[in-house]
Amino acid sequence: MANHKSAEKRIRANEAKRVRNRYQHKTTRTALKKLKTTTVKSEAETLLKEVSSMIDKLAKKNIIHWKKAANQKSKLTKMVKALK
Repeated sequence: MANHKSAEKRIRANEAKRVRNRYQHKTTRTALKKLKTTTVKSEAETLLKEVSSMIDKLAKKNIIHWKKAANQKSKLTKMVKALK
């Protein structure tokens, strides 16, 4: 257990950030699954824009690695372009 007031505050802050990061990551994964199951190209294009933005935000906050973000966006873009 923490002995200093600042250490106790750091524990509280870290927990709050962990919960926020988990929520954002889970929300993004759900949006990814929704995009992958979409078969309508126009709908997929609008979803791609939203999901790309979400992925960029995760990478910016170091929740996911920036190279993983780039790879995901690339694969999703290819997938959407392949739709008819």
